[in-house]
Amino acid sequence: MLTMISSSTPSSAPHAITPPPLPRRRGTGKGRLYVIIALESVVLGVILLIGAWDSISAEFLGKPKGKDEFPKLKEIWSCGSGDTKVIKVPVRGMITLSGDKPRFGGDAGSADSALLAIRRATHDAKVKAIILDIDSGGGGITASDIIYHALLNFKAADPGRKVVAVFGDVAASGAYYIAMASDHVIARPTSITGSIGVLIQAFDIRGLGEKVGIKNVTIKSGENKDILNPFVELTAEQRAMLQGIVDELHTRFITLVAENRNKPVETIRALADGRIFSASTARDLALVDQIGYWEDVLAKTAGLLGVDTIKVFRYQQDVGLLSLLGGHAMWDPASALYNTLSQSRILYRWPF
Repeated sequence: MLTMISSSTPSSAPHAITPPPLPRRRGTGKGRLYVIIALESVVLGVILLIGAWDSISAEFLGKPKGKDEFPKLKEIWSCGSGDTKVIKVPVRGMITLSGDKPRFGGDAGSADSALLAIRRATHDAKVKAIILDIDSGGGGITASDIIYHALLNFKAADPGRKVVAVFGDVAASGAYYIAMASDHVIARPTSITGSIGVLIQAFDIRGLGEKVGIKNVTIKSGENKDILNPFVELTAEQRAMLQGIVDELHTRFITLVAENRNKPVETIRALADGRIFSASTARDLALVDQIGYWEDVLAKTAGLLGVDTIKVFRYQQDVGLLSLLGGHAMWDPASALYNTLSQSRILYRWPF
């Protein structure tokens, strides 16, 4: 029997199509939070694993590589062309080595960054020269000597390697010291250099302490243990003691300059009373080899290497999450002032 169903009465139709029920929405509270935490944990774990991979691989492969001795730096093409690879290493500002991880990868041109770059270049057999781009009034005697020694190691690793120094506004004292590792020194026409000397500088704040009511309290094991205490006047014996150290380090500086500039020690000693020189005077005195600009630096470097062109790179430290988390705190002016007042250093530095 055939039954006709009227389309005007859908509610009575036995086979009416009913839309499926909407899916139930899952909670967006704890469940979603757990997922986010899990994903963040995975990402952090991967980052930590990548950061530790050098140590892990060194442990299992038996090829340990210290991060300071073999620093991983990103190469940036700076200028030039050809197959001869050269690294430009800037040295800017006060030459001091912190020994700490610099914040956000460190300041380009700091002594720390320069030393890492020199060490990185030393272990890259493709690097044939370093262009030392200096704009500094010097700094710590040990920091200057360490960078000088690192440049000598760079050249010793391959007898064909060269170092060319180029001066900016200033290349004085410790900055001139490190330039002595170079095979050729170029000053710009307006450069200031020289200041071959040693400096110990401290503050005498006894008068200020008396005015504001600050008293010195020092418990010491011997008469000279608090030498250069800013609240205590130097004795004649202490002054002579410090002068002897300065004279010894001064003689080292003079000897190093004489050897590297092929001049008699007494000739350099006559110039080494701390005076500074213009670029033209320094050239006339053979303290620098040439006055020129960047294109002259490139041409001279290529000439020393016996090639027509050079391809210049610079290094850059990558900034990752680990370096951000491990960086220094923000600069603290009060702490900087305290360190300046409370610490005395022996310096190869032009103080202005």
